[in-house]
Amino acid sequence: MRKALFYIIILAAFSAACSSKTTIRPGDSLEVAFEKSMMVFEQGNYTQAARNFELVLSIGRGTDIARQAQFLLAESYFNSRQFVLSAAEYRRYYTNFPRSDRRMDAEFREALSYYRLSPRFKLDQQDTYRAIERFQLFIQRYPDTELASEAREYIAEMREKLAQKEFHAAELYLRLNRYRAAALYYDIVIDRFPETSWAEKALMRQILAYTLFAENSVEERQQERFEKAVASYQKYLQLFPRGQNRELAEEHYNRALDGLADVVQISSR
Repeated sequence: MRKALFYIIILAAFSAACSSKTTIRPGDSLEVAFEKSMMVFEQGNYTQAARNFELVLSIGRGTDIARQAQFLLAESYFNSRQFVLSAAEYRRYYTNFPRSDRRMDAEFREALSYYRLSPRFKLDQQDTYRAIERFQLFIQRYPDTELASEAREYIAEMREKLAQKEFHAAELYLRLNRYRAAALYYDIVIDRFPETSWAEKALMRQILAYTLFAENSVEERQQERFEKAVASYQKYLQLFPRGQNRELAEEHYNRALDGLADVVQISSR
């Protein structure tokens, strides 16, 4: 018991000593406060580092140390996964210090913060759109940098997610027998996200959606809806002549042709 108590006392004393080296106290100079903040940051205690850098900013505004503290505050929030706060602080950094040599990094990491906030495809994609917008602005400002290439990769990834969301909505409408709505959502994938892996499959499924729409319509509306299915197939051939779903597209097309032939035959009697 005595030995255990001894070790507890030693550990408590050691912790107190460490704390005294990193806690900003009244009377600490700006330089000392910044050094303590850096020490906590380098130890990986980013939550405490953020609090420290906030204090440094409050007592050192307008100084070069404040400029450094502002960027490191944003980094602290980013590293502690508080991405809403990190995005705001990166923006504050490059707004307040537009000529800083770290402006490009701050702009990129602001966009990256929104990328980290981007949720799985079924959820609201507001942060995804923000991330894409910020990355696109970054590419416009720094087009020939390595970070611009990285930004393009992030944009492509997020556009895949947005296309998946619209495709998923179309599939849901198709299962609910709401064929017109399904066809419209497939069209969103095709028109807005043509470069994604979802566009080819969406166009194939649109042929089916219009075919089912026609089959379940009143007789006087069937012809125009079968013709939409045929038009979707022709568009498929133009855009994806070697598409991996070509066989299914042809099956849906042939079904539409058969339906169209029956409708034309009936109307000609």
